Amino acid sequence: MENVCKESQCTGCMACLEVCTKNAIEIRDTLRNYNAVIDPAKCIKCGACQRICQNNNIINAEKPIAWFQGWAKSAKQRAVSSSGGFAVTLAKHFVNRGGLVCSCVFSEGSFHFEFAENENEVERFTGSKYVKSNPQGIYKKIKWCLQEDREVLFIGLPCQVAAVKIFAGERLLKKLYLVDLICHGSPSPKNIEQFLSEAGYHLAELIQVGFRKKDVFRVTGNEHYVDSPGVYDCYSLAFLNCINYTENCYSCCFAKSERVSDITIGDSWGSNLSQEEQDKGISLALCQTDKGKRLLQDAEVELFPVDLENAIEYNHQLERPSVKPDSYDEFFDALQTGTSYCKAVKKGLPRTYRNQQIKKILLKLRFIRGGGGGYIVTVTK
Repeated sequence: MENVCKESQCTGCMACLEVCTKNAIEIRDTLRNYNAVIDPAKCIKCGACQRICQNNNIINAEKPIAWFQGWAKSAKQRAVSSSGGFAVTLAKHFVNRGGLVCSCVFSEGSFHFEFAENENEVERFTGSKYVKSNPQGIYKKIKWCLQEDREVLFIGLPCQVAAVKIFAGERLLKKLYLVDLICHGSPSPKNIEQFLSEAGYHLAELIQVGFRKKDVFRVTGNEHYVDSPGVYDCYSLAFLNCINYTENCYSCCFAKSERVSDITIGDSWGSNLSQEEQDKGISLALCQTDKGKRLLQDAEVELFPVDLENAIEYNHQLERPSVKPDSYDEFFDALQTGTSYCKAVKKGLPRTYRNQQIKKILLKLRFIRGGGGGYIVTVTK
């Protein structure tokens, strides 16, 4: 079987699926990587898949021309956002001026991309998704809208932004606004599916899956912590220690200060603003183009100066990709041979796992106090 690109380089952007007119490509998800496999019985050797693949293209990346930190003017929006609420506020501004927004959602048991034309639809994009979302089916619609002279805003990971940029083509970029999210790396959705299944939750039965919480005191309504509040669950532990990402993430060509987007958004770690504001959430924004800068400044956000060198120091993904842990293969070998998710994390991160278990015991015995904020998986049934 021939592959569209090297197995260890495939980002899972799915652009090759969409450009193939013969349905000759299958994306295989092995937990640790994606692989775009070509069926020789269907392939007509047109080369369209190789031409569209980001690994076979030179993608223009630009240094930032302006940089800011801040938050949504809406206190409500800021409170429900993972950081300062820049991404959703930009999206709301964009639809209010007649544009179409495409970003990732969790819906009907899967993480995928959908389109929004009004503020209510944009609300579905709120919150971080620490998993790869499936962009299959969006490329042709984005290109068609651009050809119809409609403005489109796409918000996604850098590799997904690169795929959209290539698919749209240079001629249509004027109406296309690209926002990439600062990315440590991202796991296959099979990771979260296995983790939740072992905890008694099935994706198809859930209304929402959350990955970060600011509220350190309570979970409301039908929302449940998958593990004890105040400790990292096994999925969050694996994610934060960079052990469950797909293999291509550790050689990511987008983890640098030059960006492929109009705007880059992330957390303003190491901010010089007050601790009170940091607790509420502060976003970082890097603008690579004039149109990106204008879009950000026109949105309902509070903007403050930020030290770019300091921002890069606290966001290493703006300089280099995450380092592949020595126990990476041990972790995935365990998962792929039937070991439970938490036992695989225990094998891959023994000391870190043990420390969280000790903390959980101390919390239960009330020797220490802790809340449920920070990085922790929650589900809504």
